[in-house]
Amino acid sequence: MNKKLLKNPYIQFVLFGVVLSLLPLLVLFGILPSSYITLIGGVIIYSISALGLNLLLGYSGLISLGTAGFMGTAAYISAYFTVNLHMPFEIALLAGLIVPLIIGVLVGLVSLRIEGLYLAIATLCVSEILRKTFEELSFLTNGFSGKTASYPKLLGFINLTRDTSYVLLVVFLVLVMILIYNLVNGQLGRALNAMRGSEAAAQAMGVFLLKYRLIAFALATGLASLSGVLYVHFIRFTYPTTWTMGMSLNILAAIIIGGVRNIYGTILGCFIVFAVPDLFLKQIPYFGTMNGFAYIFNGVLIILVIMFYPHGLIYIGNDIKRLFNKKKGKV
Repeated sequence: MNKKLLKNPYIQFVLFGVVLSLLPLLVLFGILPSSYITLIGGVIIYSISALGLNLLLGYSGLISLGTAGFMGTAAYISAYFTVNLHMPFEIALLAGLIVPLIIGVLVGLVSLRIEGLYLAIATLCVSEILRKTFEELSFLTNGFSGKTASYPKLLGFINLTRDTSYVLLVVFLVLVMILIYNLVNGQLGRALNAMRGSEAAAQAMGVFLLKYRLIAFALATGLASLSGVLYVHFIRFTYPTTWTMGMSLNILAAIIIGGVRNIYGTILGCFIVFAVPDLFLKQIPYFGTMNGFAYIFNGVLIILVIMFYPHGLIYIGNDIKRLFNKKKGKV
């Protein structure tokens, strides 16, 4: 019975969240440095955004390079609502989701006309327009000076600290994992898979392309917006230079490295792209202090993954297990 429970994906998601939630305790007891909370919290935030992009890219076959722009839009709107308008965090979260969501749906409409490389360029243009807007709308964003925010205040009276905000990030991540799992294993997932294989065949089977393309873009944009709101209230500041093309490419790289169409693979990819440089690469003499070394590392890793693990590094464990069993004479 216990083994059956552990094989339940929902139980696995919850247990994964519980393990992540133990990080503040490890810091409290001096096992890990305090900076790990911010570092892993960032990985969680980027993972939420990457899960949305993975749904768009992996299941519908559409690509977007506008992730950073949507994240930044949500971050600034949420910060403005809480800091300038003194609105509750829940209202700021809702506002931060709605505005980018509208833009994402409009991009979904555009995707009916263009696709592939042209769609990627179009979404990149949208992201760059949004980034330039962050610089110019100083009354909303403080321009190049950046905008600050505070940790979330839930229900108007529960003031969160860094550690409790981190736990809130974990809760959101687990909920998003459950949402993605349900979507890809339901009617939406089947429709998106059909679109990805052949749009003509999908239409012949009764799949309404406009509907599902809009849903795919809305979900990807919504999760990117959610991660943007969580970012500004966990990191507590945002600058226009944060939401660049490099950010969108890093999130895309995380999906490719970790594993397309895989929830845990996406999180693994985000850990490799956003945490490994700080944890390990910066410790390497000379190379660790080189500007852009992380981008070189990501590029080389993408090439190696495409050559040897085209489905992502998440599946390397299967090969290790197979090799181990072979040595034991089980295979």
